[in-house]
Amino acid sequence: MALDELKSAIPDYAKDLKLNLGSVIGNSVLPQQQLWGTVLSCAIATRSPIVLRELEPEAKANLSPEAYTAAKAAAAVMAMNNVYYRTRHLLSDPEYGNLRAGLRMNVIGNPGVEKVDFELWSLAVSAINGCGLCLDSHEQVLRKADVSRETIQEAFKIAAVLQAVGATLDAEKVLADNA
Repeated sequence: MALDELKSAIPDYAKDLKLNLGSVIGNSVLPQQQLWGTVLSCAIATRSPIVLRELEPEAKANLSPEAYTAAKAAAAVMAMNNVYYRTRHLLSDPEYGNLRAGLRMNVIGNPGVEKVDFELWSLAVSAINGCGLCLDSHEQVLRKADVSRETIQEAFKIAAVLQAVGATLDAEKVLADNA
């Protein structure tokens, strides 16, 4: 199982990450589609080849073809939106908020899966990419759809752990290559 291989690659100094990885994926209360869509979209968002290589096959095996594509689409569109909206928010000139974005984001309106699932994946990717406006927007849509705070927290816990695992394993690879 790829999850076990990923856990075994985590160095001893990051034992907490190993335990958390097993917990957020292995003990998740999310339904399979929400869980594995979150895992796949976050694995892509980490930009870690190791994390993506190890988790993608299991995600693909646990997702319908439509959900697999939608999770990848969530990572793709949020890679763009998170930069755009985070930048608009960080600029001190509020007039940028009045300008039309003019960017295509049709997949958000028609993701090919339940809207709640896509919103959850988008929120998780936004956590990795650090866009507060996107986090607020997706959280509000989820809460209006009666998604619990605990479910939303599950998604951003997965995001946090996968980001940390990716950063740690990528750093270890660089250090080993330099040795």
